[in-house]
Amino acid sequence: MKYVDEYRDGLIVQDYGDAIASLITQPWTLMEICGGQTHTIVKYGLDQLLPPDITLIHGPGCPVCVTDMAIIDQALVLAAQPEIIFCSYGDMLRVPGTSTDLLSVKAQGGDVRMVYSPMDALALARKHPDRQVVFFAVGFETTAPATAMAVYQAHQQQVENFSVLIAHVLVPPAMEAILSSPDCQVQGFLAAGHVCTVTGYGAYHEIAAKYHVPIVVTGFEPVDILQGIYLCLKQLEAGNAQVENQYTRSVQIQGNQPAQQLMDQVFQVVYRVWRGLGSLDQSGLGLRKSYDYLDAQLRFADRLTIPPLPLSPSPSENTCISGLILQGFKKPHECSAFGTKCCPEHPLGAPMVSSEGACAAYYRYRSAS
Repeated sequence: MKYVDEYRDGLIVQDYGDAIASLITQPWTLMEICGGQTHTIVKYGLDQLLPPDITLIHGPGCPVCVTDMAIIDQALVLAAQPEIIFCSYGDMLRVPGTSTDLLSVKAQGGDVRMVYSPMDALALARKHPDRQVVFFAVGFETTAPATAMAVYQAHQQQVENFSVLIAHVLVPPAMEAILSSPDCQVQGFLAAGHVCTVTGYGAYHEIAAKYHVPIVVTGFEPVDILQGIYLCLKQLEAGNAQVENQYTRSVQIQGNQPAQQLMDQVFQVVYRVWRGLGSLDQSGLGLRKSYDYLDAQLRFADRLTIPPLPLSPSPSENTCISGLILQGFKKPHECSAFGTKCCPEHPLGAPMVSSEGACAAYYRYRSAS
């Protein structure tokens, strides 16, 4: 197939649905790791096309959703400083921190700006040498190369009023955390094609062998996902646990090596706290020593003391089950606040805000049902 419309062809979709129905002999549970895949599944009703014995679990593949509350609170502190221009991707503006969100800080006078790339933030730093410009670096391995390039160029060009608040996370450690849980239900994974476009998929072979689960790298169109499901189920039915690449038009086993080299030059692997999964060793990226003067957490350390959480949980903490949703234990419609107390205009948790959040997908495409 050559054009995107072909990957949305209803006849091909139905053919894969029929092929899956004739293939399986027992129930299976798969997890799509990427929020973009979740949105495609819900938008096109792919889960409803599958036989009832096939369960799809929505994984922690939304980078906005898994960003730790403490880093969001640090972002809110920095965004309120009068000398700082705080730059962020649009998805982060409505994500609630402990008491507010970035959009509210902007409404109260903070200089918060939505950008499409960290290079936009670096350009602002050059344009406003009298201001400090901070970029909120959120995302998986997909967006990390762009952050690395901005940091590298700031270093090369000696742009000293630019820094990054880093919340980058890595996918393989999250997959291992899910598989090692005693409550794990996942029997096969659909891996994120855009992450693997950067990293390749060599690292997944060890995970597949260690936990005896098939991992299929897939794209984001309906045919991509159904073909990935078919390949994964075919392995499960045969008792295999290997890594396959459905997304061959974008992904190679070695990935994008120049991007990897740049990331390795700028970043080192660090522990990271994930919303819903907790502290995971070797699951995030931080700046190497030669670049850490561009780390906003170090540059503004005297202002980033986060106040302790209140002794009693807030109403949203009592109601929101985003942690269970991010771990795949619950679906969005199983939350008592879904679509009533929690909606995109008044979110209780990040999965309702992000364009890759599972709650946002269900609200947009399933709320009427």
